[in-house]
Amino acid sequence: MKLLVIGGTKFLGRYVVESALARGHEVTMLNRGLYNPSIFPEVETLHGDRNGDLDVLRGRHWNAVVDTCGFFPSSVRRTARLLSDAVEHYTFISSISVYKEFSAPGLDESNPLSTINDEQLREAEALQTGKDKYPAKALGEFYGPLKALCEQAAEAEMPGRVMNVRAGLIVGPHDYSDRFTYWMRRIARGGEILVPDIPERQVQMIDVRDLADWLVHTSESRQAGTFNATGPDYLLTMRSMLEVCREVSGSDAQFTWVGEQFLLDAGVGPWGEMPLWIPYLTEEDQATRHFQSVSCAHAVASGLKFRPISETIQDTLTWDNTRPKDEPLIAGITPEREADLLRDWHKRTQAAS
Repeated sequence: MKLLVIGGTKFLGRYVVESALARGHEVTMLNRGLYNPSIFPEVETLHGDRNGDLDVLRGRHWNAVVDTCGFFPSSVRRTARLLSDAVEHYTFISSISVYKEFSAPGLDESNPLSTINDEQLREAEALQTGKDKYPAKALGEFYGPLKALCEQAAEAEMPGRVMNVRAGLIVGPHDYSDRFTYWMRRIARGGEILVPDIPERQVQMIDVRDLADWLVHTSESRQAGTFNATGPDYLLTMRSMLEVCREVSGSDAQFTWVGEQFLLDAGVGPWGEMPLWIPYLTEEDQATRHFQSVSCAHAVASGLKFRPISETIQDTLTWDNTRPKDEPLIAGITPEREADLLRDWHKRTQAAS
């Protein structure tokens, strides 16, 4: 198979390339050459900007394309239109954030999607200007609706030949979001660790290598349709995940389960400052309560497989140990703030008793 990977040098893209090469496929990468430009010297790399000049794609042909980095409907539409006669199959990496709400567990691909109006779309697409053409963090509330519109744009240009993959939290080595890595590094350091209450809350994530292998597999078979892609394929709780982290790292970590209202009153930010935490307290929270209990049964039936969580943890730790320790993580609470919160929490609980 001749495979075109849009991206291919940062996180998911690099593992799609690795998986395809391991399976004997011929790979071409399309990117701007800004990140890890020499990571795959044996792979043909085309430099182009999907929001600008894509002439490097003209006159070329591939069996399939995996688009790992589309954020804006106009750029996805333009890319898919240009490739409509050049490829047989188009995989677009979307997000479970496309869904309107997560008020019930087991959400599947048929659930309603988030939307934005034309004025909001124009405002969001204005973010394409600047050095970083994919400012995911700046998109905020627009992120999910934009991904949904990207799915529709790809399908409109290549009807019946598109696979939309609604990924959950992607984790593993080279994860630049640091959400999962925060817990690996913090638990390995040991000591008393602040953890949001409700130990039995469900958490979901997918190892980047499992996702990449499945994407190559479905590209080979030209699988079309829409799939949620998160995991694992069993109930994983916050408590059990943390305990496996402690076991793998061999640390003396002790978990202090802190009340959600206390954390909210202290201004602790869910998901970013406190990764994997989504509050359950208010009526407003109900719309996101089950963000981490999405059904991936459709993808599992199509061949998605999951390695043991212990392997993901070990490999993430091994990779993280190669990084400069004086370089702060993008996500997660700082040691100083954690210590202050733990001290205040203990004072409160002691006073209450």
